[in-house]
Amino acid sequence: MKKPAVMTTAAGVPIADNQNSLTAGPRGPVLMADYQLMEKMAHFNRERVPERVVHAKGAGAYGTFTVTKDITRYTCAKLFEKIGKQTEVFVRFSTVAGELGSADTVRDPRGFAVKFYTEEGNWDMTGNNTPVFFIRDPLKFSDFIHSQKRDPATGRRSATMQWDFWSLSPESLHQVTWLFGDRGIPASYRHMNGYSSHTFSLWNAKGERFWVKWHFKTQQGIRCFTEEEATRLAGENPDFHRQDLWDAIERGDCPKWTVYVQVMPEKEAETYYLNPFDLTKVWPHKDYPLQEVGVLELNRNPQNYFAEVEQAAFEPANLPPGMGASPDKMLQARLLSYPDAHRYRIGVNYAALPVNKPRCPVHTYHRDGHMRFDGNDGGAPNYQPNSFGGPVDDARYKEPPLKISGDADRYDHRAGNDDYTQAGNLYRLMSREERERLIGNIVAAMTGVPRAIQLRQIVHFFRADPEYGTGVASGLGIRMAEVPGIKAA
Repeated sequence: MKKPAVMTTAAGVPIADNQNSLTAGPRGPVLMADYQLMEKMAHFNRERVPERVVHAKGAGAYGTFTVTKDITRYTCAKLFEKIGKQTEVFVRFSTVAGELGSADTVRDPRGFAVKFYTEEGNWDMTGNNTPVFFIRDPLKFSDFIHSQKRDPATGRRSATMQWDFWSLSPESLHQVTWLFGDRGIPASYRHMNGYSSHTFSLWNAKGERFWVKWHFKTQQGIRCFTEEEATRLAGENPDFHRQDLWDAIERGDCPKWTVYVQVMPEKEAETYYLNPFDLTKVWPHKDYPLQEVGVLELNRNPQNYFAEVEQAAFEPANLPPGMGASPDKMLQARLLSYPDAHRYRIGVNYAALPVNKPRCPVHTYHRDGHMRFDGNDGGAPNYQPNSFGGPVDDARYKEPPLKISGDADRYDHRAGNDDYTQAGNLYRLMSREERERLIGNIVAAMTGVPRAIQLRQIVHFFRADPEYGTGVASGLGIRMAEVPGIKAA
């Protein structure tokens, strides 16, 4: 084989490590000094015009969030300050990999993004319908999405590309097991859960920080389509999920979700046996049980799809006082990547569009830019500090300091990481019928993939659970004696 060329930046500088982001210590956070990561994300966000690169097709609706339980011991955020308080929301559901014209019922994770219009600014909860994701290091995000999109040679989706990436990325196994199980194809947006997936933080009036994961549990119950039902609907009604959500709200059958939070005291993260900031892992409920927070209801359809659903822009960095991010490497990158994508896709003044505009006063020194459509703050000063009464920063809203340690380096995120136990636990939680459907879905998706990739992926399934790996191998007509590395597993 021809020796591969050395990978470089766009400026031709050789790249030493394309697998691990630059972080402060092995658990992060990601450093802005990682110009390589920034270049990859910025270039990736500009690969399509004007459609979203991911989450292109979706549906949305307005509603309310109502507080039902007191969590003020964890946070001073005003939207949670009293039971019964209501906050207006806008929710956008979406498929992840499909383009704008794709069918709603494909096997794909679903986006579950909620914009809370709070009195102290917008809170954007940018989640999915799964509690984990395929990767834990943002340097691999564009590579992952490329593998799920279209083959540059044929212009078609490629099972070989997908399974090649997954088989070379064992951290993806947990999410792959979710994806090919029953919940990989929700029956509707109303019949699926939502999760923050990432670890975020809350902080209270005393300056105490807590790490949290958000859960949105559907009150309609979980319902899913089989592969056969989904395929039929893709042909009969590619917009089935859009129609279902719209029709339900129009007839007054307003969908609801109960909102919960898992809470981990800041200090416990240092000694917890799992990395609590690893996006490929869940926190066991026996250690950190769900605590009810409120109810989310959708009760009003948008009046114009483009203006409200297509131009809706969500940012995980939109966190009102009392809420914060975490050292989750993927989240750290999304804090930058999401607004960067919006500035490119719908313009630098995207936050002033009606669907994105906060319901509280906005005071910034942002001026001008493409498609500025308001008064541009007239003759008010456009710099700070100034002597003319312009808005000023206020230390009362400062987030508690975050202690970090470790040398800045590109740490191997796979070294010493258990990527199999939780995937195996998920498999073992399934009923016999669910396991059979999972294996059948995987076998169908892997049929025709080069044998070397099949063998490599079967090793991962087997390490999660021997029955899991043996079942996939049998379905593909592969004897376990052919699979390398099993004896050593």
